[in-house]
This record gives sequence, C-alpha cells and structure tokens, in this order.
Amino acid sequence: MRKGQNPAKFVKDVAKPERITVALLNYIPFLSGFYAETLDVLKVSLDSMRKDAGLPFDLMVFDNGSCAEVRDFLVKEKEEGRIQYLILSEKNMGKGGAWNVMLAGAPGEIIAYTDSDVLFSPKWLSRSVEILETFPNVGMVTARPFRTPPEFYKATLKWAKENATLEEGQFIPWETFLEFNLSLGQTEEENKKVYSETRDWRLVYKGATAMAGASHWQFTAYKSTLQQFLPFDMDKPMGQVRQLDKRMNDAGLLRLMVSDPLAMNMSNTLGYLRGELGQKERGKKKEGFGKRVLEVGIVKKVLLAVYNKIFGWYYS
Repeated sequence: MRKGQNPAKFVKDVAKPERITVALLNYIPFLSGFYAETLDVLKVSLDSMRKDAGLPFDLMVFDNGSCAEVRDFLVKEKEEGRIQYLILSEKNMGKGGAWNVMLAGAPGEIIAYTDSDVLFSPKWLSRSVEILETFPNVGMVTARPFRTPPEFYKATLKWAKENATLEEGQFIPWETFLEFNLSLGQTEEENKKVYSETRDWRLVYKGATAMAGASHWQFTAYKSTLQQFLPFDMDKPMGQVRQLDKRMNDAGLLRLMVSDPLAMNMSNTLGYLRGELGQKERGKKKEGFGKRVLEVGIVKKVLLAVYNKIFGWYYS
C-alpha cells in the first residue's frame, strides 16, 4: 500500500535539454600498449570541445566497455556536472551498436558527434551549425576540411552545380592537408603525390562557404536526418562506419566541411600536442637500432599478429 504522495507530483517545472547535444563515443579497454595515453587524449578532447565552442550544448558520453579507471573518470565528470548524459555499456557494442543508442537517444534537435580523440578549436560548433542551417538538405557537416573519397559527395556536387557557386582547386593548404594525413600514420612523401593529383571543391551559398565532403569521425547533423539511417547493422567493431557516408550520399543529402581546420585527429597519443607529428618524415628524430628492427616487415608482421591474438583472447 502506498504511503503519502510522490513528491515529484508537486514539481512544476523540469529541466529542458539544450538544442544541441554533443555525443562522444569512447572505448579504452586498458591503459597500456596502444591505449597507454588514450585517457589523457580523452581528457584533452573534452577540455577542447568545451572551450569556446561558440554555442551552448549538453554533453552525452557513450562508453563502449572501457576499463575501470576510465569509467571512474567519466562518472566523476558526470557527478561534477561536466557530462550531462553518461551511458556505460558493459560490453563493446561496436561503433554501429553505439550509434544506434546515441543517435536515437540524444535529446537535442542537433547532434554533434565525435570520436574521443578529436582536438577542437574555438568556434568549432557554431561554424558547423552555421553551415548546417544555411545550406538546404544537409546530411552532415565536419569541422575540418580534408580530402575525402569523391564517390561519397557526388550528390553534393550535383546540387552545387545547379544551386550554388562551385569552384575546383587547391583550396586546402599543403600544411593543413599534411597535418591531418600524418595523424593517420601516413608519410609526407606519399602525400606529396596525392596532394598534387587531387583537388578540393568549394561551395558558396547565401554568403556561407563550405567544402565538399564530410566524415563519420566527427560531424554535426539534425537528429531527424540521422534517424533516417538507423539502425546500423555492423558485424565488426570498426571498419564499416563508412556506411553512414555512403547512405547519406545515396539519399541525395549534402555532405560538407568547414573551410578551415577546427578539428584535428590526435589518434592514440598526445604526440601532436608535443610537436612530434611528422618528425620521422622530416628527419628531426633518429630512431634507435631496436626501433628499426621492429619496423622490419617480417618482424612487424609476426609481432602484430601475436598482439592481435592476445587482444582477441581478452576482448573479443
């Protein structure tokens, strides 16, 4: 039998979510090896996104089965009011499984998705939303220009040729182009050829400038648009995320980027902040004998195979 009245019945007002939800996906299974610095990377990412984003937002974090140290950090962030919505998954659901929860459950009208290793610059959010709201029929906006596969923005070019000012050229500076690609583990030499043989597409519409292309690692979109593509059925944790890029293009939606770099991939270390990016390629840092041995093809192949096997035993 009930005793008394539920006090919640007398509450007149409830908190309303911000119009924009920033949704961050995190996965750090342990703090050694490949993941040794990733908790520090996550902390830097969170600090940078909050610093002068240009617009207010609520933060949602989906943790995809991380280790106890990472979960404890996130819970503390939530308790201290720096995370508004925290979801702790017992197991790694993969990116597709996490997207199904995040993109459907985020309360904002606009969702700004990010991986947990992205470094943001001031106004990254307001600049992304400006493009989202100015251009019609936008699928997603990424807060950095870089060269993406042309097959994923064919619909964007088709629309722009008929409705906007469209220019082709080398609009991304070489330094900006190289900076991002080095963070993916590529070399300066291989990128010189790619840069010289490819071009950018710049769109101007109603006074707003954007670049053609976007990517799944960071994007801003209307929640109603993203829900058209749910659920994602991915049978691997990674490697199939371009489904979103392809589906949006196939649906005729615009895939756009801001015209200057407001987001940067840090990957799994803080080397970018320490100025280490590209040192090997520029000859600033000599490698020891042991490191050179590890880079020998057959040695590297065997050791990585052993690493992958052990990783699979623990986390598959």
